[in-house]
Amino acid sequence: TIPRAGAVEEYEKRLEFELETIERMGFPGYFLIVADFIKWAKGKNIPVGPGRGSGAGSLVAYALTITDLDPLRYNLLFERFLNPERISMPDFDIDFCQDRREEVIRYVQEKYGRDRVAQIITFGGLLSKVAVRDVARVLGLPYSVGDRLSKLIPIEGVKPVSIARARKEEPRIEEEAQREETIAAALEIAEKVEGLLRNASTHAAGLVIGDRPLTELAPLYRDPRSDMPATQYSMKWAESAGLVKFDFLGLKTLTAIQNAVELLKLRGIALDISAIDPEDKKTFDLYGRADTVGVFQVESAGMRSALEQMQPTRIEDIVALVALYRPGPMENIPKFCNVKNGREARESIHPLIDPLLDETQGIIVYQEQVMQIAQVMANYSLGGADMLRHAMGKKIQEAMDAEKPKFLNGAGENGIAAKKAEEVWNLLDKFANYGFNKSHAAAYALVSYQTAWLKANHPVEFMAAVMNLDLHLTDKLNVFVQEARRMGIPVAHPCVNLSEARFTVRDGRILYALGALKNAGTEAMHLIAAARETSGGAFADLFDFARRVDLKAVGKRPMETLACAGAFDALERNRRKVFESIDALVDYSAAFHDEKRSNQVSLFAQTDGGRDEALPPPRLADREDWLPGERLHEEHAAAGFYLSGHPLDDYADALARRDILPHRALADRGGKGRIAGALATIRRRKSARGAWFAFIGFSDPSGAYEVMAFSDVLAAEGDKLTPGANLVLHVDTDEEGGRLMLRSAQRIEDALSDSRFSGLRVHIDGPEAMPAIKARLRVPETGRKTDRGAVRLVFDAAECDREVELALPGEWSLGMETRGAIKAVDGVSRVEEF
Repeated sequence: TIPRAGAVEEYEKRLEFELETIERMGFPGYFLIVADFIKWAKGKNIPVGPGRGSGAGSLVAYALTITDLDPLRYNLLFERFLNPERISMPDFDIDFCQDRREEVIRYVQEKYGRDRVAQIITFGGLLSKVAVRDVARVLGLPYSVGDRLSKLIPIEGVKPVSIARARKEEPRIEEEAQREETIAAALEIAEKVEGLLRNASTHAAGLVIGDRPLTELAPLYRDPRSDMPATQYSMKWAESAGLVKFDFLGLKTLTAIQNAVELLKLRGIALDISAIDPEDKKTFDLYGRADTVGVFQVESAGMRSALEQMQPTRIEDIVALVALYRPGPMENIPKFCNVKNGREARESIHPLIDPLLDETQGIIVYQEQVMQIAQVMANYSLGGADMLRHAMGKKIQEAMDAEKPKFLNGAGENGIAAKKAEEVWNLLDKFANYGFNKSHAAAYALVSYQTAWLKANHPVEFMAAVMNLDLHLTDKLNVFVQEARRMGIPVAHPCVNLSEARFTVRDGRILYALGALKNAGTEAMHLIAAARETSGGAFADLFDFARRVDLKAVGKRPMETLACAGAFDALERNRRKVFESIDALVDYSAAFHDEKRSNQVSLFAQTDGGRDEALPPPRLADREDWLPGERLHEEHAAAGFYLSGHPLDDYADALARRDILPHRALADRGGKGRIAGALATIRRRKSARGAWFAFIGFSDPSGAYEVMAFSDVLAAEGDKLTPGANLVLHVDTDEEGGRLMLRSAQRIEDALSDSRFSGLRVHIDGPEAMPAIKARLRVPETGRKTDRGAVRLVFDAAECDREVELALPGEWSLGMETRGAIKAVDGVSRVEEF
């Protein structure tokens, strides 16, 4: 399909050139093999990415549907992929749906022969943490010792520092070594084996395909965890041996897009994600608001800040942002945004090359721009320009020395002054090292746009799909649930009568997935959903549930998780009663299903409405329900975060009186002030200078958030920073205005210690609530005076058309836990302070 009128000749000329080059270089077979398995995957409705890497610059690849990006539309260069002047193997990196990638690999095995397809071996090394653990285990030290030593080794970037450096920088390691000779010996041995190869594994994505049995070309290795052989040569040497590598990558975002499309289909909406409007205003408005939680490539706080500055209006802006948001080039993001939005004048480099930089606001962003500048300014062929780009990017000094006179002479032939040519050469030398492959950036920007379009136009299905993507990552699920609620999308609590094993959509709300609960397991939860669908719909009560679901197959641990998360609330609201009755219910279910399988009728069978009841239901535990705080604690343990409330809910009035803000309101105060939070996680790191810092995760009723604390704060407040603690935080934002910085912390009770109140006024619907209220009230013994007060009971006397208020004598202990417990009593309509 030719997208522009009158462009047929341009496309034909490009195709002819590429086909001649591919034929001359001997790679038609490579293109046809890739096109074949991609065509097969698309025919089986397996999501395939639009392209990745320099291969997206090929019009032949676009015509064969290997890629979905029109390279002329995005001004991508074929020579960045295949250059006859610098012979190298073609390398298409193909993204497939993560869940179905294996199907494509199996197809290739069957197509070309299992003896001709193999994975590529890789070798794992003994990094410091692993070396310490392994040596401790071999020496027979307790697991806890190796684990403790390993955790003391600091992380720098993504890798742990060496053992020798860790012993210098972390005094606790040396203290351990001096205390026990065995630990000193373990560290000494670990230091000697550090860096050795530890194990063989396989390349995450690479396969080789041979034109004959691979045993004739390379030695093979059999990984016991796989039924596919692997080359004994690693990737570098496998290619040197003449084997051709194909990359089958799994991109989970494709899985999320496909899941969203399937959820829309259930609502009668048929969507072709490749045919969406590339200029959708709602999508670019979403980008401009930085409303991009869950959107591919632009989720991070830094990316969202850049989007707010940029206010993108076309997909090329997203391409540029993907390329710029990396160490080094990201310093140009403010300039890009300011020029784009008229806040800063664009700088001209030279009239010959300025048009090449129009879409990037006069900044050299892409490797392809380096190549085009060399072509236009210094008369390079694009093949020669790619060699120049490669030499500059890799800092190959000998090649650069040879290229510089060629560039300057070519510029002189075009009438460019030597000084200006030298200036441009230096500019290219700087940016070639930073420059990003535009083909890769464009492909990923297209996937980003597809996810942003789904979020802007079909937010409920999109959010359910991204939750399914991270079904077992509770930290991410917490973020997505909070984001859905912020967007006004109801998220129903897990329920055995409504929920499936995965997240689903019904009537404009997201039904929480049973399989997303901790220790639940999707297979066990499928049993529950299947029993509900095939044997009569919603469960009537716990006994009906036990009869229709084989609870022994589900397991006791998943049942406990369901009870703690409130998944049985529709059958029995008392969660503690359900939790402590699980053994009885599992035994009852097992006996019922055993008898059902035996096809025998008990002599003691009872008939109830024509139905045989061979087994009488068990007696359930007669226990009062957990207090609200306990319910939330158990809920958090089951789901990984709070579903039905938050520990700070009971503090809301007192926090508001003290002007302690919800996290989401902090931006209105310039990102500085006091906020409250329940501490969830703390990740300690060590800087390159040896100073400790930490990323600390908190939550409040408005959502989850993270603050950063430096060593001075950690030293001053470390005793308070423990998971589960409820704190009031003094925070502000860093100089770049992005990350929250912790300055000090107080326990919430201390922060509210001068927030006096006289007592509680408890509104009740009738006398039935009185015994439960009485059971929860205690006469204060010692403790904070601010936790003491009077209690007044307020009855609605409808027959008198008035309220009756009774004051209980004396003072009562009215801490936050007691207040929450009273609020939870059946028959209590409202509790207020006075």
